[in-house]
Amino acid sequence: QLQLVESGGGLVQPGGSLRLSCAASGSTLDSYAIGWFRQAPGKEREGVSCISTSGSSTNYADFVKGRLTISRDNAKNTVYLQMNSLKPEDTAVYYCAAVKSIDATWCTLSPRYLERWGQGTLVTVSS
Repeated sequence: QLQLVESGGGLVQPGGSLRLSCAASGSTLDSYAIGWFRQAPGKEREGVSCISTSGSSTNYADFVKGRLTISRDNAKNTVYLQMNSLKPEDTAVYYCAAVKSIDATWCTLSPRYLERWGQGTLVTVSS
């Protein structure tokens, strides 16, 4: 019965910053690895970043390394994606998703492993 709700998207100029939030309800997030994914019009959904249950391990897609930071606050039942130096090609609907994991160091950027998905939040990078 886990539900995820993304927020924080909007319009930002190139080079600007946004922080996305993924808030959970119905269950605690501390047993779930979390991933952020994005989908632009006409393109496949792709992994952006992920974080393990404890936050001890993170992974990033090559196209966002050095610009985005994923973090989690299990006490607040929320995962964040801080996005800096945004580019027009970052424009997409961003989704968070969860998968149960007993390995505190594991997460995945492959969408097929994720079990629960939010509805997405739109990020538009344009001048």
